[in-house]
Amino acid sequence: MPAVEHTAEPTQGFDVVVVGEALMDIVVSSAGTVEHPGGSPANVAYGLGRLGVATGLLTSIGDDLHAASIERQLGSAGVELLPGSARPGRTATATATLASDGSAQYDFDIRWDLPRVAPATLPKILHTGSIATFLAPGAAVVRELLEQSHQRCMVTYDPNIRPALLGSQEEAVAIFEELVPFTEVVKLSDEDACWLYPRLSLDEVSQRVLGLGAELVAVTRGGEGSLLTTRAAQVAVPAVPSAVVDTIGAGDSYMSALIYGLLMRGADGLAPSVLESLGRMAAKAAAITVRRAGAQPPSLEELRDDLAEHLPVAP
Repeated sequence: MPAVEHTAEPTQGFDVVVVGEALMDIVVSSAGTVEHPGGSPANVAYGLGRLGVATGLLTSIGDDLHAASIERQLGSAGVELLPGSARPGRTATATATLASDGSAQYDFDIRWDLPRVAPATLPKILHTGSIATFLAPGAAVVRELLEQSHQRCMVTYDPNIRPALLGSQEEAVAIFEELVPFTEVVKLSDEDACWLYPRLSLDEVSQRVLGLGAELVAVTRGGEGSLLTTRAAQVAVPAVPSAVVDTIGAGDSYMSALIYGLLMRGADGLAPSVLESLGRMAAKAAAITVRRAGAQPPSLEELRDDLAEHLPVAP
């Protein structure tokens, strides 16, 4: 375990704490270049804030204009940066080059280090994923946090695979499979699943992840919808039709809405009807996101307007 240079204060007052990278998305398309705050975990935190969830983010940003932009956006949704998240230097960037169908190819400039959070006070849900769980030295701190937290709060995980930043496929699979036993909920895109396990079907991937210890596996399939699988049931949820401006942040919006639903219901007793409810709400969140530029997740009011019957309610 590498030495950790910073110590953050315990997390207090949050329903959800997200751990992972915040960066600036530089989007290049035929229309020009636009910058948006991004990073999968930061997008999830922002999406949760937009849904009215008290959310903290443990990350690593610099002291430049990009960092200021990220802080403004997170703050606009009520998301609080945990102590130790800011450091001197430049903020990471991800350059996304858009194809004509709205899909994106990424190039990253990132250095990933992370302060240690003392787990004296934990949120109801801890979420992590993406680059933060694979890139040294910060990934070691993330793993340590999951090990300390997984029996004390619900842990959700989206690996959000970025091959350009990973070592070999075998090394990435090993890291992924080391982290899954510390989680209750794992979300994968079909691209993630195929990259990690190219010889397995999506159903076989879900069963493998459940076998590693997860309680719920959600696999998103773009326009084909998503599969939500537990040991007792599997539900296929259709995608919500939507015009596509770009797909940046769609999976993160899905994740935010899924976490929101789990926060309302908990991970126990996920009957097929509950899985369908969660999946439909998450699909609607993704559909709203793809019809506008950048990672711009919906507010709770936007989801309620079109999907009130699917919003989970606390028992």
